[in-house]
Amino acid sequence: MSLNQVWEAASATPFQPIVAKDSQFTIGFSLLVIAVITTGLFGLNRSLASIFTLGIPASLALGFGAVFTICAAGVYV
Repeated sequence: MSLNQVWEAASATPFQPIVAKDSQFTIGFSLLVIAVITTGLFGLNRSLASIFTLGIPASLALGFGAVFTICAAGVYV
């Protein structure tokens, strides 16, 4: 399949985001709050088990929350 055929096939199915534009800020801000809370809990008990239960979910929530919040608020130059 050539790139041109892939491009034409993709035009038949438009992109549908998982999170609607109207709720991106709410979800992003909620993820940021969850990230701050779980980061604080991780700071109280730093062990190998808490890396997997608190550290990794906190970093994912921070990353996705920041992206959703930036996408919702927009970047103005």
